[in-house]
Amino acid sequence: MTVSNAVKLNCGMIALFFWLLTPAAIRAQQPDLTLRVDTTLVQIPVAVTDSVNRFVLGLQKVDFRLFEDGVEQNLAHFSGDDAPFSVGLVFDESGSMDFKMRNSMAAVSQFLKTMTRDDEAFLVEFGDTASVSVGFTDKAALIEDALKNAKPGGLTAMLDAIHLALREMKKAKNPRKALVIVSDGGDNHSKFTSAEIESLVREADVQIYAMGVFEPSLSFGLTSEEISGPKLLSEIATQTGGRAFSASLTSDLPSVASRIAVELRNQYVLGYYPKNTAKDGKYRHVEIKLAQPKGVTVLKAHWRLGYYAVTE
Repeated sequence: MTVSNAVKLNCGMIALFFWLLTPAAIRAQQPDLTLRVDTTLVQIPVAVTDSVNRFVLGLQKVDFRLFEDGVEQNLAHFSGDDAPFSVGLVFDESGSMDFKMRNSMAAVSQFLKTMTRDDEAFLVEFGDTASVSVGFTDKAALIEDALKNAKPGGLTAMLDAIHLALREMKKAKNPRKALVIVSDGGDNHSKFTSAEIESLVREADVQIYAMGVFEPSLSFGLTSEEISGPKLLSEIATQTGGRAFSASLTSDLPSVASRIAVELRNQYVLGYYPKNTAKDGKYRHVEIKLAQPKGVTVLKAHWRLGYYAVTE
C-alpha cells in the first residue's frame, strides 16, 4: 500500500468515526446513503389437470410461461412442493341447509383430516349474520366441536361471511392462504353486494373454493339470488384461481372436500418480479401457458387471474 493510499484510508476511517458520534438529529438532516431495493414478488398458485381431471405433477419451470397484461415475465421462483396453508372455513347454517347439515359437517371433518402440523384454520359460521366462532388454530377438534352446536335457520348472509373471512385471513401466519365455502349458494341477507365482494377478492391474495349441493331442477319458489348463487360462487372462486365444486347428492360432499384438499396440496407456485414497475394500483391480468409434453393428454391450468399493483 502506498503512503498516499494509507493517508486516504486513515482519513476515511476518521470521517466515519466522527459521523457515528454525530447526534442522530443532525445525521437525519444529512443525505440518506442507505441502498434501498424495492422489490415486489408476485406469486401465482397453479393447479394443472389432464383431460380426465387428474392432477399432473412433475412439471418443471420450463413447462410454464407467464404473461402479465400480455407481456411475458421472467420466472424468479418456481416450486412444486407442498407448503403449509392457512385456511378459513366458511360454513352455511341458514334454513336451506337443514337437510344438508350432517353431510356438510362430515365434509368439513374430511377436509380437516388433510391438515398437517404446520397448517392452521379458522371457522366462520353464517346464517342471518356471520361470526368468527373459532380463530386460527392448529387443533382441528376445536372446529369440529364448534360445528356440533350448529343449528340451521334464518336467511343467508354469505357475502358478509366472505368479507369477514377475508378480514380474519389477515392474521394468517402462512404465505399460502385459502377459503373453503360450504354452502348451497345464494345470498339474500348481506350488507355487502356481490360487486363489492368480487372487487375485494381480486385484491386479496387468497384462493377461494366452494362446495355445495346446487339443485337447479328444484328452483320453484326460490329467489333470484338463490337461483344465481352457484354462478356467483363460481365467479368469485375463479377470480382467485380456486374453483366451485358441486355435488349431485349431499352424500358426495365429503369426497368433494377431499378433492379440494388434494388440489390445494398439488399446486405449483410461480413467482416473478413484474416488468411493469408502476405503482399505480391498477389491476394486472395474469395468463399462464403450458408446454404440452409428448405422450400426455391435453393439460389445463387453473390460476389466479390477476392482482392489483401496489400504490405509492
